[in-house]
Amino acid sequence: MRVSHRLAMHVPVERCRLNNATPMVSFTFDDIPKSAATTGAAILEDHGARGTFYVSGGLVGTTESPDWAAVDAEDVVALHRSGHEIGCHTYSHRRTCDLDRVSLAGEIEQNRRYFQSLEPSIELSNFAYPFGYGSFAHKRRLKTAFQSCRSIVPGVNSGTVDPQFLRAVPLIDRHIDGDGIERAFDQAQITNGWLIFYSHDVVEQPSRYGCSPALMNHALKAASRRQIPVLTMAEALLCAAA
Repeated sequence: MRVSHRLAMHVPVERCRLNNATPMVSFTFDDIPKSAATTGAAILEDHGARGTFYVSGGLVGTTESPDWAAVDAEDVVALHRSGHEIGCHTYSHRRTCDLDRVSLAGEIEQNRRYFQSLEPSIELSNFAYPFGYGSFAHKRRLKTAFQSCRSIVPGVNSGTVDPQFLRAVPLIDRHIDGDGIERAFDQAQITNGWLIFYSHDVVEQPSRYGCSPALMNHALKAASRRQIPVLTMAEALLCAAA
């Protein structure tokens, strides 16, 4: 698993040049907790922004997580109709490195069918590796299925990048504070880069994977103050291809 992840990190299937005219930032949420779909989405909307929510269909409506209440189907549809992007995890939330080629294809197809059964206009164009573990063996398959694959390896994307292993910065209270957010934006401006934040729950006392509303508001205010556009993954990729 570790070898596959490291190969996925360092050996691209292809590389592409980001041609964005200005720095840009995306806010993404994984799995997703109900608080991300409600509180997190509302905070984004209060700032005139939208986010990307990577969802495993098999987790929707479940009650098994010890860390948060899961999103339900109505929340997913509401996100989509409000202009947020629905992204893809594996359907069962299994790591890509634990799946063979046939199993991965089945997980992706099952997720697509599930979300189209909720709302036919939902298109899963972008992928995030469950648990952040990439898989070199599956990068070519993922390239044919998605425009991008997001990791949790920290960094700002700039210049020539690997679209099947985009880097991201944790918007997680245990990992970053206001000063860290400002430094991430500094790097995005210095490199004319694409800063991608990732998180999970959005509550006053977040899990070890989530953020507080205050931290999220700090990041959005920083983007506004620096006049950096907040874009979904799909929107950012369009800008980067211009």
